[in-house]
Amino acid sequence: MQRQNKKTGLILGGGAMRGMYTAGVLDVFLDHKIEVDGVIGISAGAVFGVNLLSGQRGRVIRYNKRFNCDKNYMGIGPFLRTGNIVNTEYAYHVVPRELDKFDDEAYKRSGIPFYAGVTSLETGRAEYIKIDSVFEQMDALRASASMPFVSRPVAWNGRHYLDGDIAGSIPYQTMFDMGYDRLVVVLTRERGYRKKPVSPAMIRLYYGKHREFADALMRRHEKYNDSVRELEALEQQGRVLLIAPSEPITIGRIEKNGDKLQEVYELGIRDGTEAVSRVMQLCAAL
Repeated sequence: MQRQNKKTGLILGGGAMRGMYTAGVLDVFLDHKIEVDGVIGISAGAVFGVNLLSGQRGRVIRYNKRFNCDKNYMGIGPFLRTGNIVNTEYAYHVVPRELDKFDDEAYKRSGIPFYAGVTSLETGRAEYIKIDSVFEQMDALRASASMPFVSRPVAWNGRHYLDGDIAGSIPYQTMFDMGYDRLVVVLTRERGYRKKPVSPAMIRLYYGKHREFADALMRRHEKYNDSVRELEALEQQGRVLLIAPSEPITIGRIEKNGDKLQEVYELGIRDGTEAVSRVMQLCAAL
């Protein structure tokens, strides 16, 4: 379909294992052959979202149900041994290369630019790294999904990064600045949800030596809440389409129960299916 040089962008928000909701929505996109012109994935939205461009329907829910309950994959064991709640070698290398293979060649053939949002430990600012190859840039994706307090900073190109959700949880203005005209935004919190602040004492304890990063973490809830309010206004103007859970998602950030993961995934399938016609109309309007 000709879009007369107009472009649709897709933003995939974070949320750790609430990302099973995003996985369900994206599998609906694959079912209906919905295409966008560019994607920004944040945290879980980055590591799960790349499967949209590789065309691997069902992979995200499949490998999370299979491996999350493995004590060597995720949990207190890896955290005590390595300082990372998710086992870096197992989760980011062994699984996608050997046990449930990610199709990096299909990803590269898609031709759709994909950016992983990260937060700089040095500056406290959001950055967006273009992922040309998932395997070659796995550490950039890992940085995007490395949750504060339970992950070590990830080195990339001489700098250090953590969770992209800290400084740029919903980077709608960034996508507009990139030249995208309309945005589809997938959230993992229900409409009306407002984020609460993290304990300042805890932030200072962990990140007191990194003032800018600590400040970003302290203001994270304000930035998220302001962004949601602005997105709701943009939705009324027809520039943004929000897809958000139709009911609250209550699973843990490192949920291991496969049945609970499946429930969240199926909620994404239902909400994604309900949104299909609206997404198509948004794209057609361009």
